[in-house]
Amino acid sequence: MKDIKNMGKITAGLTALLITGQLATAIPAVKAEATSIEPLQESTVPESSNWKQTTIYTDSSKIEQDGKAYQAPRPAIVKDGATYVALRFMAERLGATVTIDSKTKETIVKLGSVELRYKNNSKSYSLNGKAYSLKTAPYTDNNVTMIPLVPFIQGLSIPYTVDNKTITLQRSTKPVASFKVQPQEIVAGETTVTYETNSYSPLGLDIVDERWEGREEIFDKPGAYSVSYSVQDSEGVWSEPFTLTLEAVKPNEPPVANFSTDKEEYRMGELIIYTDLSSDDEDAIVDRIWSNKEEAFFTPGNVTINLEVKDRHGAIGEFSKTIKITDETLYTRDEFYKLFTPVGNKLAIDGYSVKAMEAIPYQYQTEPVTLFRSSGPESINSEGILYQDTITGDARFLLHHKNQIGKLAKLYVIAENPGTSPATVTLKNEAMAGPTSYAEWAGRVSLTRYFEGLLDANNPQKITLQPGEKRIIWNSINKNPMKPQEIITFTGDLSSDAPIRYTSLLVSANRDPIADLDKLPYLDPNESIVRGTFADSTRVFSYNDPIGSRSVKLSLTDNREDPFQQGLDGIKGTEALNSGNYGLIYKLKLNHVAANTLVLFNPRGGLFVGSAVVNGEVVTFGHSGKEDISSTASVLYRTGNQEESVEIWISPAAGSNLPFVLLFEPLPQKK
Repeated sequence: MKDIKNMGKITAGLTALLITGQLATAIPAVKAEATSIEPLQESTVPESSNWKQTTIYTDSSKIEQDGKAYQAPRPAIVKDGATYVALRFMAERLGATVTIDSKTKETIVKLGSVELRYKNNSKSYSLNGKAYSLKTAPYTDNNVTMIPLVPFIQGLSIPYTVDNKTITLQRSTKPVASFKVQPQEIVAGETTVTYETNSYSPLGLDIVDERWEGREEIFDKPGAYSVSYSVQDSEGVWSEPFTLTLEAVKPNEPPVANFSTDKEEYRMGELIIYTDLSSDDEDAIVDRIWSNKEEAFFTPGNVTINLEVKDRHGAIGEFSKTIKITDETLYTRDEFYKLFTPVGNKLAIDGYSVKAMEAIPYQYQTEPVTLFRSSGPESINSEGILYQDTITGDARFLLHHKNQIGKLAKLYVIAENPGTSPATVTLKNEAMAGPTSYAEWAGRVSLTRYFEGLLDANNPQKITLQPGEKRIIWNSINKNPMKPQEIITFTGDLSSDAPIRYTSLLVSANRDPIADLDKLPYLDPNESIVRGTFADSTRVFSYNDPIGSRSVKLSLTDNREDPFQQGLDGIKGTEALNSGNYGLIYKLKLNHVAANTLVLFNPRGGLFVGSAVVNGEVVTFGHSGKEDISSTASVLYRTGNQEESVEIWISPAAGSNLPFVLLFEPLPQKK
């Protein structure tokens, strides 16, 4: 500290930069009674707070202020490279007020236009509403809160000098002026600027006059404007000018809507290529609304397409264009949408004809993955254990539950080692969706994230469980509590080198699931909702015959061509049937798919919102609404101009209806 000499006044604009990282939270102190140093003065705010010079002696309780000595409740001490002083005593000697906010538990120090706020047990504080952190923390000595002095006086904009064993504060006698403006964004020629001033005299004198430079109520042109404000006290002394640079921006220009088509005239069923040419001076278009934008039209005549764009200010631009559709047909409606519907989007089909369509013979092999399906009860009306069983080796988990206990709740999976030796559990993949009120959305998102996790091959997490140890796994499931009527869907993979007892449970959000596990009841499934443990839960279908030269189907999840899994209820010890084969993964390997083959997903049981992996790419799709859902199909893939091998991974999405089929049919000839 000996090397710091004659530091000048720190302006309000630099204060935040200088004190960042230095001051820690001040804990409110119990005010101590002062003891005497000749001449004795009480530790109270000086009259009118009009002191001029204050000297602080390190390693001493002595403080001199304008020739008078005062006794601090604790000595100023150098610790961790900083000089510490008593917070309340120092603040009051400098003329600041000290209060406590009982709601936020903050100590508030105010001096003029400066407000400092400190909070218990926090290494952050605020200066005029902005948060900062500090290097050296405060501490409490005999109920007196000690804080680093230098950051404190810098925050109050009090100039100081350091010399050997003393720190001298020299208060300016000039009045101080400041102001702020509203609103924050000033539009040239439009915005009326309001000025809020703040001024005071360090000597407690009245402010009798003010002076402005560059002040305008409305700034006519865009640009930067310097505005200064000064005040005069009753002794005729003027303050230093307080200056702000105000930026007046040009008035918002509405966005310009525009688009082009690749042609002006089209045949019926001819693809129209649209190019959006809309622009905005701030590049801030936030919404685009098209009217009558179709990929093709199937009736001759003039057609008008409209585009409306909106910017972040709410300004709107519109553009319309008319094209001509001739009476010549390029493609029929059916041909066009089979050729051009984007992957993942749906098109109309003859749903009735699917019933009589030729079926591919379905025979499969399995992979040794055990499914832990926890969806019974699906709607949970009371706290308890949802499902429990002991599994060794590779396992896949499917959880799908709705909170109906009437309060915030959390869903957990607990792994327990029931053996006598340590066991390792390897968490391989996890896909969480929710909490949400939309069951079908949760089902698709969880499945999509699960497939993405399989493709990404993330590094697995290994957990060692000691004999008898219980541990919560997959904390993403319980990260956020479920509100009443909300749903969570979870899909995940793990493996273990020894038998592990897994438990899924739902309890109120404030309960400890491990501590309360033995107190919880086992909940029974409701109606036909399934829970159970099912072996061999990956089915592999490898097909070597040519496919795609004629329309064929592959029926899945129908319990005829594709039987439901048989398993056990790990709680009751009774047989369980995996109705719908939810949680089962299908790996379909079609080794000879003809050129120009269209692969479609067709739901047969109603609403279905799901996803699949086709040749290493995740495809999401959805079928809902008032239409006949079985007469719609989503495009999963199109082969190119030569035979291909196509591999599809697919699984029934929780919250969706079954069964479904995959369709393979020749594409119309391109013209």
